[in-house]
Amino acid sequence: CSAKQEKAKAVGDAATGHVAAMLAADPPRSLKNLGFNGPDGEAMTVADFSGRVVLMNLWATWCTPCREEMPALDALQSAKGSDAFEVVAVNVDRGDDEKPTTFLQETGIEALGYYRDASMKIFNDLKSQGLALGLPVTLLIDEDGCLLAHMNGPAEWGSPDAERLIDAALAKPE
Repeated sequence: CSAKQEKAKAVGDAATGHVAAMLAADPPRSLKNLGFNGPDGEAMTVADFSGRVVLMNLWATWCTPCREEMPALDALQSAKGSDAFEVVAVNVDRGDDEKPTTFLQETGIEALGYYRDASMKIFNDLKSQGLALGLPVTLLIDEDGCLLAHMNGPAEWGSPDAERLIDAALAKPE
């Protein structure tokens, strides 16, 4: 991932307006082993998204800013989701799936997959790396599992600023 410094800087430079709080990774580092459960409840890692740029967002039902940005993350997945890009919203509520799945149904979230870590290990792993201070936490990870940029706090993910940021992450080097 150390060779991704220029890409991280370009992505950081594209973080303006509604997503200006997104900071370029310095230095970019591998997050391939970051683990959580997939929509089928099975364990998976960032490495399972190899070949795709991922906007990973950690959220919880008790986190008001998280709840507020979920419809915009859903809209971003609808607009930009493809074989090359996915929004991966990982719920970190403790307990069973009832509260998060009910919240997603009640708010009409349809494009996002259901990813989960009820143990909060993913949050604690990111906290130990200085990447998570509270919720929401958002990471922009390239197709090789390398962190390009990160943000603590909410953003307007349904904005043209967010789409430009994703386009910068998807851009191939010249």
